[in-house]
Amino acid sequence: MSIDDIEAEALKLDLKARARLAKKLLESLEALSDEENERLWVEEADRRDAAWDSVPGSGRSAPEVLRDARAKLR
Repeated sequence: MSIDDIEAEALKLDLKARARLAKKLLESLEALSDEENERLWVEEADRRDAAWDSVPGSGRSAPEVLRDARAKLR
């Protein structure tokens, strides 16, 4: 059974059952070891870095970002 099949079946559950399943899944993520948690964060950082590198010129300088943030706070 694929993850898509499992997801489709889970979405067929009634609200209470879906909430119970969601709670169990979230709890299972909280139980990750420090090493596993670090590995996942490194993978996510690598993914974001690769996405950033794949679109040249898409970044903004720190002064630009700060200027825009300050303007929004006014």
